[in-house]
Amino acid sequence: MSEQIPNMNYDADEVIKDFKAKFKWPKSDEVEAVVTPPHLALNIILSVILTIIGGGALYYMMLPALNFHDTTLYSFVIILIAMFVLIFALLCGANKKIERREYVKKKSIVPIAIVVAIVFVMFVGWLVGAQLFRAKTYSELMTVSSSDFTEDFADIHYDEVPRLDKQTSKVLADQQLGNLVEYKSQYVVTSNSTQINYNGSPVRVAYLEYANFFKWVNNTKNGLPAYMVIDLVSQKVNVVNCVNEFGEGIKYSPSELFNEKLIRHLRFQYPTALLDTPNLEIDDNAYPYWITPVLDKTIGLFGGTDVKGVVITDALTGESNYYDIETVRTDANLNWIDVVYSENLVIEQYNYYGKLSNGFWNSIIFQNDVNVASSGSGNIALNDDVWVYTGVTSEDSTTSNFGFILCNQRTKETRYYEIGGATEYSAVESAQDAVQNYGYHATFPILLDIEGQPTYFMSFYGDRYTIKGYALVNLADKTIFGRGVSDEEKSDINALNAAVENYINALKDKGIVGSEANADDYKVDENGEGVIDGAQTDDAQQPAATEITGTVTDIKTSVNDGNTYYYIQLDGGAYYYISVSDCMQVLLISTGDSVTVSANAADSQQFIPATNVTIG
Repeated sequence: MSEQIPNMNYDADEVIKDFKAKFKWPKSDEVEAVVTPPHLALNIILSVILTIIGGGALYYMMLPALNFHDTTLYSFVIILIAMFVLIFALLCGANKKIERREYVKKKSIVPIAIVVAIVFVMFVGWLVGAQLFRAKTYSELMTVSSSDFTEDFADIHYDEVPRLDKQTSKVLADQQLGNLVEYKSQYVVTSNSTQINYNGSPVRVAYLEYANFFKWVNNTKNGLPAYMVIDLVSQKVNVVNCVNEFGEGIKYSPSELFNEKLIRHLRFQYPTALLDTPNLEIDDNAYPYWITPVLDKTIGLFGGTDVKGVVITDALTGESNYYDIETVRTDANLNWIDVVYSENLVIEQYNYYGKLSNGFWNSIIFQNDVNVASSGSGNIALNDDVWVYTGVTSEDSTTSNFGFILCNQRTKETRYYEIGGATEYSAVESAQDAVQNYGYHATFPILLDIEGQPTYFMSFYGDRYTIKGYALVNLADKTIFGRGVSDEEKSDINALNAAVENYINALKDKGIVGSEANADDYKVDENGEGVIDGAQTDDAQQPAATEITGTVTDIKTSVNDGNTYYYIQLDGGAYYYISVSDCMQVLLISTGDSVTVSANAADSQQFIPATNVTIG
């Protein structure tokens, strides 16, 4: 029997296509049936539960204010909706069966509509508060009054202005921390210090942060043990041990984690408040508090940021109290608070005032009477408050100001001074040119009144941020300046005095002041503690030094201009201080030792300079 040959008359491509058609996954537009997933009610309940759990974790991290003015709240709600839809889709098996995916898509119309409505509300809220429509309202956020420079600045003394800025003060604090063996391996100094007035002196208060996560694990039970106070005039750093002084450490701070993290602790206490960045301040007894401004959006939903109150939080116990802004401004018991309005906020509000007073389109097209704050700002002490200082210039100018403002960081009182001259950074460049052979940098200027002349004051610092000298630059004519460098004058105080003497001589040479102008009216004494009195500078009239013997009851250290000073308390009384470079033996002294200190017998202050210390 012959073998049958199979029929080969077919198209292989058609066979393969027919085979694929029987097994292909249908496209979404080819599916007409929408199948309700099984266990629908259970899936909905589980989706709600899981969304609540995930939302709780999300809230713990995002910490939105339950306030319609907080954009974070809208983002939080949108993420919650997306989270619910995703969980529901997975529980229904939409990733496995297309008919169930179609069901979820159809049921997602409502959540999507809610998201669209939220975005629409945000857009309308922004639109009704846009500067285009509300320029006048923005310009009225800050009230600015003209003031007299000579009268206001008469109380700002040359020997009491800060010689350190934020950056250089942190370096000194780092150096001081490095001398404290019990702290340096566990903590670092924060870069977010707060400038305040403490007992009439400008200082910066800086808290400690845990060096890393493992150091946090090792130390969080007791909290941060101390904070640091950097005197911006004397350049001395004092470490305040909270455990010794107040019985416990700082339990709530930005460097903590979980419930002790300050912003989370505040959010749980004030769930609806718009919280600004907290500042660490100390009261008149050096007790630490966190000062947290509470913000308000006064124009539309998101515009016109202003401060409506503050939350004062005990840094040790976490107890908080809210005070409205008028109480903070007027209550004498709260005068120790210095920073309520941040520098960024007051400068933002002044720019609204300077740009938008004559309308939005004028600020862009015609620019009649348009002015803005110049780049950079500083702080000065005036009337026991801290004021933000910045120049006022046109938007196109980079080299000259036609005035400057002071803004009180506690009350927002703002004063304008119509005095033209060089911008702050232009003055900085002029000062740095005078010491270009040293390669020094200058701090941001502070404005002073020297012989009736508005004058920029700056400190010089080297690559290690140690203060190396000072400069004075005339505001109206930056070619008139005086400088003093420690390497040339052999001491920090001599450099300060040389700067003012050279500056006044330059004023005389230009004929701006008369020959009666006397630099001695501004110079400070060798201890840096005040204006020199002619009678006190006579060596014959100085009291003779004497020797005091006693038992050491306390020892403190500080860093001044890169030198370590020891403060030795005898028999619970006054502290005698001396530099390690002047007396190496202080390194060997311990509490309980009997020592003899050579010091000024007539000096009855709490801190007395010593000339020598011996043990035994």
